[in-house]
Parts: sequence; structure tokens; C-alpha cells
Amino acid sequence: MSVCLSAGEAKNIPPYPGPNKMRDCYCTVNLDQEEVFRTKTIEKSLCPFYGEDFYCEIPRSFRHLSFYIFDRDVFRRDSSIGKVAVKKEDLQKYHGKDHWFPLQPVCADSEVQGKVHLELRLSEVITDSGVVCHKLATRCPSANQSSHNINAFLTPYRSEAKKTKVKRKTNNPQFDEVFFFEVTKPLSYTKRQFDVEEDDVDKLALKVDLWNASNLKFGDEFLGEVRVPLKVLGQSGVHDAWYFLQPRDNGNKSVKADELGSLRLNIVYTEDHVFPTEHYNPLRDLLLQSAHVEPVSASAAHILGEVCREKQEAAVPLVRLFLHYGKIVPFLSVIAHAEINRTQDPNTIFRGNSLTSKCIDETMKLAGMHYLRVTLKPIIDEICTDHKPCEIDPVKLKESENLDTNRENLRQYVDRIFNVITSSGVSCPTVMCDIFFSLRESAASRFQVDPDVRYTAVSSFIFLRFFAPAILSPNLFHLRPHHPDPCTSRTLTLISKTIQTLGSLAKFMIKRAQGRNRFGLKNFKKRWFRLTNHEFTYHKTKGEGALCSIPIENILAVERLEEESFKMKNMFQVIQPERALYIQANNCVEARDWIDILTKVSQCNCKRLSTYHPSAYLNGHWLCCKLSADTAPGCTPCTGGLPANIQLDVDGDRETERIYSLYSTYMSKLVKMQEACGSKSVYDGPEQEEYSTFVIDDPQETYKTLRLVISAVQTLEQQHMQYKRDKFRKTKYGSQ
Repeated sequence: MSVCLSAGEAKNIPPYPGPNKMRDCYCTVNLDQEEVFRTKTIEKSLCPFYGEDFYCEIPRSFRHLSFYIFDRDVFRRDSSIGKVAVKKEDLQKYHGKDHWFPLQPVCADSEVQGKVHLELRLSEVITDSGVVCHKLATRCPSANQSSHNINAFLTPYRSEAKKTKVKRKTNNPQFDEVFFFEVTKPLSYTKRQFDVEEDDVDKLALKVDLWNASNLKFGDEFLGEVRVPLKVLGQSGVHDAWYFLQPRDNGNKSVKADELGSLRLNIVYTEDHVFPTEHYNPLRDLLLQSAHVEPVSASAAHILGEVCREKQEAAVPLVRLFLHYGKIVPFLSVIAHAEINRTQDPNTIFRGNSLTSKCIDETMKLAGMHYLRVTLKPIIDEICTDHKPCEIDPVKLKESENLDTNRENLRQYVDRIFNVITSSGVSCPTVMCDIFFSLRESAASRFQVDPDVRYTAVSSFIFLRFFAPAILSPNLFHLRPHHPDPCTSRTLTLISKTIQTLGSLAKFMIKRAQGRNRFGLKNFKKRWFRLTNHEFTYHKTKGEGALCSIPIENILAVERLEEESFKMKNMFQVIQPERALYIQANNCVEARDWIDILTKVSQCNCKRLSTYHPSAYLNGHWLCCKLSADTAPGCTPCTGGLPANIQLDVDGDRETERIYSLYSTYMSKLVKMQEACGSKSVYDGPEQEEYSTFVIDDPQETYKTLRLVISAVQTLEQQHMQYKRDKFRKTKYGSQ
């Protein structure tokens, strides 16, 4: 399950009961009562505009997707103004379109979540006098909620309430207590039937309340209730089920329309049913071959971008799928090359929201998250903590602030951030470097008369679409837990704008390091080493061809080599699948720098080692652990390992399922695109207006791909229909 939200704006918020009347409002997004996102605070407004997007994978089941509007209070607890709660089963009603929702009141009796497990049994009981009555045995084995005790009684007439013992410090209390309720009046021993009318039995219900026990003067906290009509017992007289907790009868008090205002939302909710991997092979193979289809506009991936209403819809699953299978660089290279060739003005390269720009944006977000943290997070944290004034607009300047001081504060922040960005080349993930290299080469080839375009094509992404947005909204890039306060937000806005201006003039984005080192196994010889983002090579002399080339993806570890191995100082080893390359640097600083840079450029390699041998393999054994096999696993943990959050947790089958869902949603556009291909193939006159929205460079190749895509989608559609029919037959409401 995933949800993409756009919190637009609120209107007609009730005024604050004071002379100012204005409010400082923010909006939260909640799964039931658990907050998962918070917008920025809009000050002094009764119609706040947020304009913020939020995307998340939903990690658990939920009942309501809720939105709360809060009024910030500096001195007291923030007060809730109202809420919008959309049931999970109703989310599809509002899928993909703006909708104004009236705010509903927030009260403790309506804020419920969790479940309770009940077992009911209706039994005959013989009294001491020998007569028979019927009693309801009620057992509550457990609950799923931060509930600590339970009250139970029969309605409509209130029998004596039964109360469980308090279970403390648990969100999943186990009660396992049995209570008895009298259902019928005592009868003669010989009569074997209820002495009540059937209609009366149907009116009876068991009511169960859950409470959080409190030692405070305010009393216990209501957590929810359940009403179970006794008619569920049926002929067997036995019932066992889980029930969702419900609000009190008076929990949602009716209010007039627009009394609390309204909130405009755009909700895109998807729920995927993922099949075994073999079901997706035909569609997945079509997608992964996209980089090799000529022209690329005839490929399955490019076609998806053409039919989707928003390019972002297609970009998210495509990027995750190609990253998962290690094919993102060739795919982005070919679609970027095609877009550059269609661009007439070098100043407009990647300025629009094309499939290429959206895919590169998404790749940078996924692959560059750790890069952002190590580059920007320390200084962003400092800015948010120190609150130094940086306002340079005389109109917005406060009386207590000095323009020159603020300008100097801003200059220092910008200098530090710009320097930290331009010196972070070795930390940039290899996949991003490869993409930028491809963009640079394509731009230089297309616009040979413009020497700067090779740099602006890259800086438009790395500065304008990566670093600048992260500075502007650090909470959206997981650099800060919440949106910064208005004063800090203004500072970040000024820094972001300045970085964008400086970034548009940036030139050199890819660096290389060269050094003079010794290497060898037995006979050490002087060699020149050269490192790029693609390979590590050594040469006999500077400028000559490479004697040996090691692809970066083949570097399994880079570690120091103990001096005892060859009785030589400042040595390190570059470990490859077949062997290790032993290198001696000129000094300890140079050795450390080489180890550091080689580790950084290879840190994303999926086959990196976790252990290594700190000494060499000589005379038939490892000097460190004395093992004789040259393939023996390492005896010491590696020091330059993979950062904890650099790897992507991507399910290839799920991403293919999501792409299938998009194809299925836009099937009518796929059919229309097929018609456009046929029209272009046989009709050589003016292009028909209804087909002009599609990019079709080769009608015949595009038609072939469309036919294969539609066939694969229809096959999956049949499998989904069968799955839903089976699920409907097997699912029973109220079962365990």
C-alpha cells in the first residue's frame, strides 16, 4: 500500500477568540491516530495555503487516513481545530482529484483505534433450586490497543458492569477473563426453551468498553467500544471474532457545514496485490529492454511516460525497477540523449517536467539520500539550531536587526554550503556520477558551439533539482524531522536561491585523482595510477596507455596491508575477485587518501566484502591467519564498509505490479496510441489533432511494442480478476 498526498489549502477556519483573530495553522497526516507527516506552519491566516506533497509506503493496516488542522500555541499545547477522516475503503472515491473536505470536530470519544477479541457462549445453567436459566459467558482473550482494562454489560437494560483487571504497560493486553450475564428469567426444569420472545433476544447486545487506566485526577481515558448483538450467536449459541473498536454514540457531534472550515486535498492511494515473480516476466522483460530499443520512444518504459497523466506517476516505479536490476544508467542515458536531440535551445535543456527530468530527480532522491546527509545535514542542523538572522530584504527587516550583519550571516552560510558541495565529489554515488557523465557527453555532442552546455546540463540537476530543494525543505529529504519554523525557513529560502544562482555557473562536476605509487607482488615497480568514476588504472609512465584496468564495480574492499608482509611501510591493498593488488604510497598521508577515495567510489558495490586478510598470501599461506587456501575467507572485519542507509529496499515484483496498474488505468490511451501509430503509418497528410499529444518517432516499432504491452497487461488483468473472485469467496467478515 502507498499513498501520495497533496495538502493544498484550508479555508474559513474559525477565528481565534481574541483581538487578533488570526491563527498559526499547520496540518498533520495520520494513519488512524499515528502522525506520519506535518506541513509547515502558516502564520496569521484563516485560509492557510500549504501546497505540500507527501509520499509514503504504508507499513501496516489502518482504518482511516486522517488529516488534522492544529493552531500552534507558543506557550501552551497546540489546539486542534478540526479533522478530516477518510475510511480506507473510501479512498478510491477521491483518487487522483482535488476535493474539498469539511472539517469535523475532534473529541476524545471519537479518537479510537485497535481491535478486541471476544468469545461468546449462551449456556443453560441449573440453579440450586433445580430450575433452569440461560446465561451468556463472555471471554475476552486479548486486545490490540494501548488498553488496560475492559468494562462489559448487556443493553438495552444495563446489567451490572463487569470489569477486568488492569494490564499495565502494554499495547496488546491479554485479559483471558470470563464474565456471566443473565439473559433469560429462570424457568421450570422440564421446559427446554427460552422464556423470551425472539424479537426481545434480537434487541439484546453486549457492550464492551476499553479504557486506559490513569492515576491522574482526570480519570480513565476512553479508548473505544464494541456492541455485539446477541443474534450473532445463531442456533449454535457460540461466536468467536475480532471487532474494531468504535467511537461512542455521541462521539461525533453534528456540526453545520463549513462551521470549522474546509481542507482541500488530492489523494492518490494504491494497494497492490503482488503475484509470484514468474507472472511478471513478460512485462518486466519488455521494460528492462527499453534501453536497447531504437528509437527509445518506441520502448515500453517511454510509452508508459507518454500515457500517464503525470510523468511522476511513471518515473517512481520505473526508476525503482531499473535501479533494482542495475540498468538505470543505460536507460536514463538513452532517454536523455533523445530529449537533448529534440531540444533546440541549449538554455532550455531539462527545464520541463519530462520523463527524463522526473526519472533523474527520483534517482537522485533514492541513490543520493546518504550523500545529502553527509554533505548538508551538519550545517542544516546548525542553521536550524542557531537561528541567526539572514533577512536582506529591507521591507522584511525587523527593527532589532542590522542589514549588514544579516548579509554577512547569509554570506557565511552560503560560502560554507557551496564549498561543502563543490568538495564532495568523492562522496557522490557512482550511479549519479555515471548519469552526469552521460548528460555531459550528450549535451556537448548536440551543442558543439556552446562550450558551457556540458556543465549547465549537469548543474541544472545537481544544484537546481537536488541540493537547492533539499536546503529549501530539509524535512522532505529526511534531513530534519519537521518543517523548520518561519524564520529559519526564510533563511533556508535565501540560501537555496543563492545556491541556485551560483550553481548555474558551476563548471567542473567530475574530478579525477592521479598519483605516483609503487605496486607489485614480488617485484615492485613504479607505476602511474589514475582513478575515475568508472575504473582504476595504472600506466608505465604518465600519458601512456593503461597496463591494467580495474572496473570500479570489481573492487571488493580497500584496506591497509600490514608492514610485516613485505617489510615496507605505507602499503594498502585493492581486493578484486581473483586477487589483491598491493600498492605502496609515498607517505602515510597519501596512503590514507587513496584508501579513503577508493573506498568511497566503490562503497555502493553490491559484492563488497565484510572480512579481509590484513597480511599478504606468501609461501603457500596467509601470514595473518596461517590458512593455506588462497581463497580462504578473510579473518578480520573490513573497516571501509557500506553506509547503513545506502542500499535500496526495492521489490522488483511490486514495482512491476505498480507499472501494470498504471498501464491498466490508462488502457484507453494505449489503444489511442495504437490508433495514432496506424494513422502515421498510412496517412502522410497533416497530423491529426487527437494523436498529437504522443511522441511517436517510429510508428511501426511503437505499434509492435504496444501490442506486446497490451497483451501482457491483459494477461495480468485476467489473473487479478481470478484472484479477486477467490478472495471474495474465502473472506468472511468477523472471522479470526
